[in-house]
Amino acid sequence: MPELPEVETTRRGLAPHLEGRRIHGVIARRANLRWPIPTDLHELLAGQPVLAVRRRAKYLLIDVPTGSVIVHLGMSGSLRVLPGDTPLRAHDHVDFCLDNGQVLRLNDPRRFGAVLWQLAGTTHELLAGLGPEPLSDAFDGDYLYQRSRGRKAAVKALVMDQAVVVGVGNIYAAESLYLAGISPLRPAGSISRERYRRLGERIKQVLDYSIQRGGTTLRDFISPDGLPGYFEQELHVYGREGEPCKGCGRALKHATIGQRATVWCGHCQR
Repeated sequence: MPELPEVETTRRGLAPHLEGRRIHGVIARRANLRWPIPTDLHELLAGQPVLAVRRRAKYLLIDVPTGSVIVHLGMSGSLRVLPGDTPLRAHDHVDFCLDNGQVLRLNDPRRFGAVLWQLAGTTHELLAGLGPEPLSDAFDGDYLYQRSRGRKAAVKALVMDQAVVVGVGNIYAAESLYLAGISPLRPAGSISRERYRRLGERIKQVLDYSIQRGGTTLRDFISPDGLPGYFEQELHVYGREGEPCKGCGRALKHATIGQRATVWCGHCQR
């Protein structure tokens, strides 16, 4: 599933093509993806100018004066800005038609994505209760330390909890914990403030670097320019079970935390 860096890469690629443009209409070729597509989306958007393209957690928000279109890419979705007469491919489900003759086209083979509507001045239920953005000033190691007190669950589960901090998915949690030297199995409440400060810094570092590198190429992810991400080539632990640790050379360990595969170094991470 595209994680925060992939979604942010997509946002940055789309924003110059959408912001300041006007939406002429919407063509939905399906009634639903993961959830029903609003039947009145065309009426809601026709003639509306795009004020901004934002990201909240792993959701993209296309802001117009009356509200926001919420787009989630699901497991395999992608968004591209194309000439309006571009032939359709399989799984091209939704077009947002722009005033310059181009379209923003959503392709989603597995149909786990979403196109939803948020009325101006309201917060959609999917966005309610989310924690702070990890690259914002509201998130740091001191915040993590405070949220971890009294928690017996594994620290990896803590940083992947969307109510604690959004967008730190499996890949980036594993990589950040490795760089911070913290075992993903450690009870969250047993880790010191100083080590959480290091972890907070590493989370920001890993996410920011991955965004610069275009995200992580996994399965079907493609950025708006049609190019894959490149961060996967530099992973330290994720997906490398049994391979030698890049730090000490020992074989990397594997476990399951919160139903997610976890790989770490038993020597470098304590």
